[in-house]
Amino acid sequence: MDVKQLEYITTIAREESITKAAAKLFITQSALNQQLLKLEKELGTPLFIRGRNFCYPTEAGEIYLKGAREVLTIKENTYHQLDDLVDNRKSLLRVGFTPTRGIDMFTKVYPNFHRNHVNVTVYPFEMSVKEQHEGLRSGTLDLAFATLTPRQYHSGIAYQEIMDEEIYLAIPRRHPLAASYQENQENLPTLDLAKVKEEPFVLLHQDSTQRPLLDELFAKADFTPHILFETSSPRTMVSMIEMELCCGFLPAYYVDRKNEKIAYFALPERPRWKVVASYQKQRYLNKTAKDFLSLAAQYWHETITI
Repeated sequence: MDVKQLEYITTIAREESITKAAAKLFITQSALNQQLLKLEKELGTPLFIRGRNFCYPTEAGEIYLKGAREVLTIKENTYHQLDDLVDNRKSLLRVGFTPTRGIDMFTKVYPNFHRNHVNVTVYPFEMSVKEQHEGLRSGTLDLAFATLTPRQYHSGIAYQEIMDEEIYLAIPRRHPLAASYQENQENLPTLDLAKVKEEPFVLLHQDSTQRPLLDELFAKADFTPHILFETSSPRTMVSMIEMELCCGFLPAYYVDRKNEKIAYFALPERPRWKVVASYQKQRYLNKTAKDFLSLAAQYWHETITI
């Protein structure tokens, strides 16, 4: 198997398009198509079902891709181990993280990391957890950071749990129920979710990793919430609560006890998820990736203090 050829075929499968794969590989579409036709002639069977706007693996293609990915993983693991031995070697680190808090982390961590790893080129990717998992499986990501529950872990991916993070109920400070909120007390007061069942809510969208936790809380409180708005941005949630439009749920990272417009409450169930770093189980996590992970973990421990 020619390694370059393996990269061509796996990229076609990942992009589900010869045109898009050619653009990713910086070669012409015709050149990539010729490589594919040559390989299929050699194997005596088509590897992809082609259409005008799609390109999906055949059964033979799936078999070939499985072997191709294993070979490419061996190659990358070998290079990563060599990186640990040769400190001056130029290398790449592809890091995925979720929007908002992920870019906060990256902008704080990267300067320190770069000072210690001047020969490492870091490619940051802001993406959803689903996209992170796809990137780790396909080999387009080396390391990723997200918040999720262990029930949302995927097979084939390793998770290093950095810390637990509690999720809190947030309501407008002028709401009558906020009278019990005291900014200076050591622990946040506890409020039963059923107390706000008549209020509108702003929630993270259905595909978010937080949403299953919230759905369980609503089920336990025995009511279906009136959802005013769904968003992918916790900071949008903060703005809507500040404007006294609704209630919401905020992870500890976004809880600002100096905010005079929001009152925060712990819930009796103390819902939590985990801040995790993830990487493909079969891939060797080299010293470069471990150093970035260590800096990121330090950042989370310093910023999530509740």
